[in-house]
Amino acid sequence: MLFRRKNKFDESGRVPVSGAAIEQARQRCLQIVKKRAAMSAGVAAIPLPGIDILSDATGFAVVVDEVNKEFGLTQKQIERLTPRLRRIAYEAAASVGGMMVGKMVTRGLIMRLFKRSGAKIAAKSTAKFVPLAGQLASAAIGYALFKKMGDQHVEACAKVARELEAAGKEEFGNESPMPVM
Repeated sequence: MLFRRKNKFDESGRVPVSGAAIEQARQRCLQIVKKRAAMSAGVAAIPLPGIDILSDATGFAVVVDEVNKEFGLTQKQIERLTPRLRRIAYEAAASVGGMMVGKMVTRGLIMRLFKRSGAKIAAKSTAKFVPLAGQLASAAIGYALFKKMGDQHVEACAKVARELEAAGKEEFGNESPMPVM
């Protein structure tokens, strides 16, 4: 897949992050989003219609996967939790609007998310046809849109991780805040 980063770790053994690791993961993920948003802006400045939307969809899917892995909230990782914590994870994700937390990211899911921001995408695509100023506007809109959506996903994952941490401590005490089955 375009823009795919090599796995630094095996996700099968990871559980949702807890404690200070939540804030550390949040900061790392915000940097990932910022970097990918800048790449999106660079592609958006290219005056070829449609290439930016394809790049954004692919790049955002990669960002969502990376963020979910950083927080220990991929579908596989959540399935390893106890049934109660699994339910809490999905309920917390739904309550914060994190429709991509713990879900398999598909092109269709990304496109539905982009459709919510349809006016901005249309403005970005239309602006490209105005020489230089339009390309700069398209890049700025692309950066802002990508960063906003990415930051929202990071915050949703952080909130889910915090809720899981609290539920794990309640259920299992301080010895093991994130038990796996």
